[in-house]
Amino acid sequence: MFLDHPTITATNSLTEPDRLERLTRVWGYAVAVADDAQNSEFIHKVSQLHDHKGTLIVFWHDPPTEEEKFFFSRAWSSKIGDGTMNVEHEV
Repeated sequence: MFLDHPTITATNSLTEPDRLERLTRVWGYAVAVADDAQNSEFIHKVSQLHDHKGTLIVFWHDPPTEEEKFFFSRAWSSKIGDGTMNVEHEV
């Protein structure tokens, strides 16, 4: 069982707490896609998720592969995410 989840933050989270809930759902979606792709290293590489005014910023411990970046693009563009492709990655 993996217990060291990434930090989840959002701009205006005090007045818009649903942003944090959305990030939690996006994290779960991305992990499920990674599991389906049999990428067991993915879950250890992410350190933080941040929603900045509708842009998902993913902070990584280690550089992500293009496939790993796609996991978040897919989750963020879905109906449980923001519905856009506004995803940035920081190492």
